Amino acid sequence: MTTDLLTVESARAYPSSGPESVQAEEDERPDGGFTTVLGFWIYLMSDCILFAALFATYSVIGREFAGGPTGRNLFNLPYILIETLCLLASSFTYGMAMLALNARKHGNVLACLLITFLLGLTFVGLEVNEFVRMISEGSGPDRSAFLSSFFTLVSTHGLHVTAGLVWMAVMMVQVARRGLNAINSTRLKCLSLFWHFLDIVWIGVFTIVYLVGSMS
Repeated sequence: MTTDLLTVESARAYPSSGPESVQAEEDERPDGGFTTVLGFWIYLMSDCILFAALFATYSVIGREFAGGPTGRNLFNLPYILIETLCLLASSFTYGMAMLALNARKHGNVLACLLITFLLGLTFVGLEVNEFVRMISEGSGPDRSAFLSSFFTLVSTHGLHVTAGLVWMAVMMVQVARRGLNAINSTRLKCLSLFWHFLDIVWIGVFTIVYLVGSMS
């Protein structure tokens, strides 16, 4: 009897730190992860300010070609359209992952995340290939103010997508190992906000930089 009481007291004083206890602690949180998601919204607002500054900079100096190539000379719209379709399709597949998360379908979540990851990776690969081609033709960021603002804006978005892919890869491992517990669910929701935000930013890049630039 005494031994049992000591065991109970020990368990209360030194709770388990394994995945089950972490999930239990998260489930017991009164906000259900709301504070985490709210904090991530605040982060996204700061990112909005960053991209707004980059778009404003491009709008001001994006026509300073310094006698160099213009968007009409450099941009291949069919190629950029393929990039855009890859990223927009990845947004759709991530939405399917969230539907599977709500239905608690572990395998479907992993499958949709994998497809999203591959589409995002394809987008980054196409973008890097575009940069390599432009730089090899002598149209690097040091060529003109237009190209400096172009590379800064587009590469900043690309770095965000790359960070999202790293995050997604980590989440696939976490979901495979620990399932759809409360912590993973909250993190997947935050990643969903991040990924859809990047799609919205890219629509702005495609319209303002590529479509308008191709007519300059």
